[in-house]
Amino acid sequence: MIRHSRPAAGFFETEKISAIFHSGNHATGKWTGRFEKKLSSRIGLRGAVAANSGTSALHIALLSLGIKENDEVIVPSFVCTALLNAVNAAGAEPVPADIEEESFNISYKSALSKITKKTKAVIVPHMFGLTREVKPFLKSGLYVIEDCAQALGGKNGNCPAGGEGHVSVFSFYATKLISTGHGGMLASDSKKILARARDLLNFDERKNYKLRFNYQMSDFQAAFGISQLGRLGEFIRKRLKIASYYDRKLAGFPVKLPPEKGNIFYRYVIRADRGADSLIPFLKKRGIEAKKPVFKPLHRYMGLDKKNFPVTEKLYREALSLPIYPDLKESEMKRTMDVLTNLLSRRK
Repeated sequence: MIRHSRPAAGFFETEKISAIFHSGNHATGKWTGRFEKKLSSRIGLRGAVAANSGTSALHIALLSLGIKENDEVIVPSFVCTALLNAVNAAGAEPVPADIEEESFNISYKSALSKITKKTKAVIVPHMFGLTREVKPFLKSGLYVIEDCAQALGGKNGNCPAGGEGHVSVFSFYATKLISTGHGGMLASDSKKILARARDLLNFDERKNYKLRFNYQMSDFQAAFGISQLGRLGEFIRKRLKIASYYDRKLAGFPVKLPPEKGNIFYRYVIRADRGADSLIPFLKKRGIEAKKPVFKPLHRYMGLDKKNFPVTEKLYREALSLPIYPDLKESEMKRTMDVLTNLLSRRK
């Protein structure tokens, strides 16, 4: 089976983990601090705070902004449930917005229409490796959280993804652009936000009590992450090479290809007018794992009217995510395209 996604790891990651194992310090320590500094420096921000997952980082980011019960947070509907979980964990109300058809990113027009007196923040994910312009959202007067789980290493013009919002969050889950197994981080230019985030994570041996969280990243994860971050450029180049190959092979077939400009191709998502549902089992029977890029839109989980999310519904029907990751072999790329184009040629 050609997997839909998988992590890339090698000798240097193993070497660093071995060093941590023999050091005797297996929890949060100097390696975690180094990872925080390296990532915040790469984004061009004052600092970062590591966590045990991207969801935890987002939860802490919301609390650090003062988001609380009865507040509303706008999120795109075409995204994974981690955003829903984090907003609900903060006690706030998630408000789904529709997305843009070309980019799969949150629609500013739809988000703007959702603002009420209770709205305090908007989460702006950069979907599938394609960055979303953040400046329009900054003009809304809301706190802007950039979700860079799928765009680490991408850019908005000359600005790295994550460098414009009030706070940005990252995920290092096993199949993300870089992996620590599980893990995440928030970053900001604000001393106040960073201080609040650290206070919420440093839960033990405190003079005062308030609700804090055991969300820390371990030095094992951090050392792994430092090694992966050093290879991010290599990983992205390989993704771009695979995407370019797919583009060439799929040219002229009845599918819409993903945008190229500004895309680092965390996912390679095509659109089939007749829908993706029939393609997925066809590919699976022939040893190729393809998926819907989002398992289920948030508005469906929340029981909201589908008519209010026309673009999300359209793309949910049409979108298909194909295998793309740094360790994908040329023979696997070729087989994926041979099988898919053979099917598509029958549909012409």
